[in-house]
Amino acid sequence: LNNLFVAAIADSPRSPDLTVRLGNRNDYFTYSMYKNVCRSLFEKDKLLFSLLLTVSIMRGRSELREDEWRFLLTGGIALDDNPHRNPCAGWMSERAWGEVVRADRTLEGLRGLREHVAANGERWREIYESHTPHEDGLPDAWAGATRMQQLVVLRALRPDKIVPAVQGFIASAMGARFIEPPTFDLAGTYADSNCCTPLIFILSPGADPMAGLLKFAEDKGFAAAGRCQSISLGQGQGPIAAQMIRTGLKAGTWVVLQNCHLATSWMPALEKLCAETLTPGETHPDFRLWLTSYPSDRFPVSILQNGIKMTNEPPSGLRANLLRSYLTDPISDDKWFGACDKGPAWERLLFGVCFFHALIQERRKFGPLGWNIPYEFNESDLRISIRQLQMYLNGYEEVPLDALSYLAGQCNYGGRVTDDQDRRTLTCLIKRFYCAQIYEEDEYKFSPSGIYHAPQKGTYDDYLAYIRQLPINQHPEVFGMHANADIAKDMQETHLLFHSIMLTQEGSGGGAGKSDDHVLQEVAADILARLPANFDVAKASEKYPVMYSESMNTVLVQEMGRFNRLTTVVRASLQNIQKALKGLVVMSKELEEVASAMLRSQVPGMWMAKSYPSLKPLGSYVTDLLQRLQFLQTWFDNGAPAVFWLSGLYFTQSFLTGGMQNYARKYKVPIDELSWDFQVMPSDMDMTQKPDDGLFVNGMFLEGARWDNKTMQLGEQQPKVLTDVMPVVWFKPAHKSPEAAAAPPSGYLCPVYKTSERRGTLSTTGHSTNYVIAIEVPCSEQPDHYVLRGTALLLGLAD
Repeated sequence: LNNLFVAAIADSPRSPDLTVRLGNRNDYFTYSMYKNVCRSLFEKDKLLFSLLLTVSIMRGRSELREDEWRFLLTGGIALDDNPHRNPCAGWMSERAWGEVVRADRTLEGLRGLREHVAANGERWREIYESHTPHEDGLPDAWAGATRMQQLVVLRALRPDKIVPAVQGFIASAMGARFIEPPTFDLAGTYADSNCCTPLIFILSPGADPMAGLLKFAEDKGFAAAGRCQSISLGQGQGPIAAQMIRTGLKAGTWVVLQNCHLATSWMPALEKLCAETLTPGETHPDFRLWLTSYPSDRFPVSILQNGIKMTNEPPSGLRANLLRSYLTDPISDDKWFGACDKGPAWERLLFGVCFFHALIQERRKFGPLGWNIPYEFNESDLRISIRQLQMYLNGYEEVPLDALSYLAGQCNYGGRVTDDQDRRTLTCLIKRFYCAQIYEEDEYKFSPSGIYHAPQKGTYDDYLAYIRQLPINQHPEVFGMHANADIAKDMQETHLLFHSIMLTQEGSGGGAGKSDDHVLQEVAADILARLPANFDVAKASEKYPVMYSESMNTVLVQEMGRFNRLTTVVRASLQNIQKALKGLVVMSKELEEVASAMLRSQVPGMWMAKSYPSLKPLGSYVTDLLQRLQFLQTWFDNGAPAVFWLSGLYFTQSFLTGGMQNYARKYKVPIDELSWDFQVMPSDMDMTQKPDDGLFVNGMFLEGARWDNKTMQLGEQQPKVLTDVMPVVWFKPAHKSPEAAAAPPSGYLCPVYKTSERRGTLSTTGHSTNYVIAIEVPCSEQPDHYVLRGTALLLGLAD
């Protein structure tokens, strides 16, 4: 920063007017700092930095209302039930209406918003329906709202458009150049360096800076006569690398140390070496130390602070991915491209494999709808797959599609896949590209619209020309997804932006609104007042004793015990927070973390350590917890319900096992010979009586599709409706022969997850800890259609 400040004094535009001169210097320094910091940030973090920079400057100028800023990040802390009925229930969600009510109640600049929305629902619906709500402005008198207030309203009505709205906010406050990060410029970075400044490449999956660095070394005359030496670090390579640095210091050569993250034990030695030897008087002016590393908490901090950091991420989008594949070795080698005698089969299968490679990487942008786990597929997977393709085509008369599909789907790419549902998705995708139709049909379509297809046989340049005319931004249809997937992706980007910002916030920093202590006191008192006493487990065990014929008694008692452990931690932490605010106990590190999370409207980590999985914000979590406790209390008071609220249980597998055990004991059948059958019940059916066998279950939400109550099968989603409530499902135990149990399902085998994150740790069963069970449901399309859409049932939503 000192160097940047000195450069700003020297290079900023001069003026005889002191005020103008200081303004020029501040502007020059601010943008110079922005450019230098952006150089070392990943793409996902550059907008985050711009927003934080803008807010910090506005705060310094007293142009920021802290209550509005905090509300934008958290949506307010919602604990009590909303007393105002949603007047626009036909299109506005309860979450959105709740944020409108809280904004009206807590933000002075938005007083009257609730009444205006209630009285002018259709005017506000135009914002909800608009393709560009971030550009349209607010209706009537609210058109004069500040940019921050507009962001708050947009967060409530259209959170999927927050990212472009934030870009507009930054541009209006700082200028458009602060949302246009500088492109990667190796020559410019080199010009900013000196012999004592390490240059650090921060790696990301799919990007390898070595080819570009070697080309730059050649341009600078360092490629010949060993003037650029490189080594990949690993076991035993540290002393060799140290000697290369000592030699380079005197000879004025470049030294490249690759993959520093793989030699963490040698990093302290590298730090000491740099501190002792990289001094201006003893280092040759031409010497440069280049380092490459993935992000690592073991990388020396002093080297990071003194070095110049750079990121060079792989291109984004299907077109850019395809183009990169065709412009890199071996496809770019004319001799290799023409070394197969299978003609159209070779060229079109090659294009299909490259398209498949681009597709599975771009699916990661859709979060859990794309992959439960974001796998790091890279160029080596593609290279081995296309080399195998050429080898097998040259070695066989017929195209061995089964062998090629197995090698790519189960070995090259499939070897990285650890989740069963992700493996099913990969298998569905690979069937679209390793098939005879791709080279037998004139224009084999990769998407329903036909925008993406296998081009006719042509030269290498013909394929490049076809790729370059593809759209820059792809529609979800090419991934097999509904248009709503774009909204889900945008919502995920909004959540990531706000979550990342909150990780950087320590407190409100004063400003308008209530103090942090006042807010904590109110929230803690409200939750404690609503939290019931712990369950009397001894009394429950007496009323519902262990019985051979009724396993649900044990399920209830165990659930009560689990929730008691959670509520004990919640109650104790809130009581200690109240005491700490009064000065009666010390505010420990653990209590500080609880308080900080509550101010950010997040569930404290201390609670989550004893809790069931949940992604809800604090207010929704407390409401959900109270509903679960009430469900168990009603079960205790009135006996087992006719319909079980599956979402309300802590350990769902225990409940399902109990239901299966009841059937096995009733009919004296080995439980390991039983499996579940499923029947979705009509929504208008009377569900007050228990089934003779099995369980009636509700509380599930359908994502990636909707349930059609008329046809009683899966159907397409409604626009902008991301989840649908699933009717009651009858879980029916069935005693099947091994052959019947192994038969392929006639409908779609829909996985059930505890949260919308879907991702968990791999358990001993081979499934994610987030996974519950797979339910077979009737469907209007082929099952693969819903596999590619990422259709799943969820026990809990994130709002």
